[in-house]
Parts: sequence; C-alpha cells; structure tokens
Amino acid sequence: MVYLNRWLSDYIMIKTKKKYLLLYLNTGGGHLAPAKSIANCIEKLSAHTIEPVLIDGFEKANKTVQYIVEDGYRKLQSGGKWFYTFLYALYHIPIVTFINDMVLATSITPNLEKRILEENPEKIIIFHFFLIRPVYRIIKKYGLQISVFTVVTDPFTAHPFWFINKKQHFILFSERLKKHALKIKVPEANLHVFPFILDEKFSSPIPAENILALKKQYGFDPAKKMVLIFGGGDGIPNGKRILELLLNHKIDLNIGIVSGKDEELFNDAMELKKRYEVPNVQVFGYVDFIYDLLNISDFVITKAGASATMEILHLKKIPIIIDYIWGQEKGNMEYIRDNKMGIFERDITKIPSILNELLNNKEKQQSFISNIESEELKIGTEEVTKFILSENVC
Repeated sequence: MVYLNRWLSDYIMIKTKKKYLLLYLNTGGGHLAPAKSIANCIEKLSAHTIEPVLIDGFEKANKTVQYIVEDGYRKLQSGGKWFYTFLYALYHIPIVTFINDMVLATSITPNLEKRILEENPEKIIIFHFFLIRPVYRIIKKYGLQISVFTVVTDPFTAHPFWFINKKQHFILFSERLKKHALKIKVPEANLHVFPFILDEKFSSPIPAENILALKKQYGFDPAKKMVLIFGGGDGIPNGKRILELLLNHKIDLNIGIVSGKDEELFNDAMELKKRYEVPNVQVFGYVDFIYDLLNISDFVITKAGASATMEILHLKKIPIIIDYIWGQEKGNMEYIRDNKMGIFERDITKIPSILNELLNNKEKQQSFISNIESEELKIGTEEVTKFILSENVC
C-alpha cells in the first residue's frame, strides 16, 4: 500500500508539473548554452516542480531551410563574412525583414505549433530572434494565455530582428543595449537588464594547485604557459592560418585549438600537428570541457562571440580578438578593447609578436587581468531565472 501511494503521488506530481518551453536555434553556441543554463536553474530553483523543455526551433523543419540558416551561418563566418555583413545591413529594410520572416515561419511554425499545443506551457523563453514572430502568431491564433520572455543573447549591439515585436519582456545584458532599445521605442517597462547568462561554474576558476595536473591530463607540458585558439561551437575564422603562424614562429607555449563543428579546420589542424611534429600542440573538435581548457590557458585567440568572450573574461584569461560579426558582435569587441581587458587585432600575422610581448612583459599581462577584475563581472543565470519564475511577471 505504501508503494502504491508513493506511485500515485509521483504520477500526480508529473501530471500537474508546470512546463516552461525554452526555444533556440543551433546558429552558433550562443543560443543553446544560455538556454541550457536557464533550464538547469529552473529545475533547481523550482525544486523540480517545473519542467523546462528545450526545443530546437528547427526540429522537424524543412531540411533545406535548416541547412541554409545553420550551415550557411557557419560558412559565412569563415569564408563569406562580407556577404553576412551585407545581409545584416539588408535586415534593416522592412520588406527584407518581412520576406525573410515569411520564409522561415513557413518552415518553423508547423512543428512549433504542434509542440506548444502538446506541451501546454505556462511560459515560453525565446533564445533566437527568428522564433519571435512564429511564437506570437501561434499564441494569437489559439488565444493562448502564455507569458513570453525573449533573451537577447547579443549583450551590447543586437541584431534588429530581436526588436520586431516591442510588446514583450526583453531580458538584456547591458545598459548600452537598453538605451538602444529605448531609442527605437521599446517601452521601458519591457526592458529588464541582468548580468550575462553563463553556466555557474565559470564563476569559480579551478584552483591554481590543480592546473599543472590538468595540463598534463590534456597532453600539455605542465611547465609551459598556454594559448588556446577558440572561437565557439562553430570554430574560428582563419584557424588554420593562425596555428600555422604560431608553429612557424616556434612560440614557446602550449597550443590548443578547438575546431568546434568545423571538420575542415579539425583535419587541417591535425595535418599541421603531424607535419610540424610538435608535442605541445593538441587539437580538439566539438568539446564539452571548454571550462577545463580555458582554465589551463593564459591567452585565448578568439572572435567576439558573446558566450565565448564572457567565459574567457570570467576565468580572467587574456582575450586576443581577431574578428567579429559586424553589428551584433561589434559591441563585444568594443567592450573588451575599450576597457583594456584584451587586444583586438585583425591582422593575424601580428599574433606571434603579440604573444611574445605578453610572455616577456608580466606587467602588461597583469594590467589586462587587473582591468578584467575591476569590472567585477557577475553571472546572471540565477537572477534571470528568478525573474522568469516570478508570479507577478506576465
């Protein structure tokens, strides 16, 4: 009888659990990562009374459209950035926005509509701007009473699509972006500023006494400092050329490179490692241990993606930014450059000399680290989650 009562209790709890949908797209890692962080925090803070449901907006969508958006995004970042910049500028034209929206909505909406009706969520949290219009159309079509929150994953300068619908709750990560939103007539009551969302572990660096063993675990020389070439889940532009430059200049550093989903970069990096026969170089693909790799690094060659740069700064590593997406990532680069927390240098041939200077100038190294520390960066995952859970927000 005791077991029956327990089973009935668990069954009732499962059936009565509230559901929150967290919607994302796989265009870079900066949308899924915060969605996962918020999902984990919802479970923790709600004591498992709320079920967060992560949904890829392209789940069961037209594969051609999915390929164009996800793989096209990846390829434009590595080889056609000028064309991406051109497209970004076009998105400021209303008719272009409308056409783009209609094409994507046709592919995204059917399955999204099915999932929303099946799950019957109390709240929806959006992590990609392409999902905003489909969600609101579905809610309007069925007269649903669902609270919607849009997490603007670009901290400082955002894609114009984020603010297509001005009558929603926006979760922002800077006063700079809030000022921009106010200029384009978003009601101030709809703008909520928090520290950036990251996995909470990035607020706690690995203790210094454990770093040497961790370097050895990943195949590096424990006695050497380390540079990591890391641009996020989609790899990094010119990654092969950067690695080749460092190998040619025989930089006295451990060198790690993370290719992410860029298989061509992974193969090129492995070929370079074999050709140069260097033991202090390690090549990684798409990894779930970037926290470890950043902790054992001293310098990080990167592009100005939001999640990647914030992870680097929270662990007090020195970023060397070699690229950014015009518009949405420009603010990330400016934040680091203008606050002297790292270096921005588009000419990758200068990277070996930049690293040599940092290696030989401890005062300069410490200056960057001190400037990072003076920002007193915080992780906003718990604050954002509490805001979303709040009963008086609708």
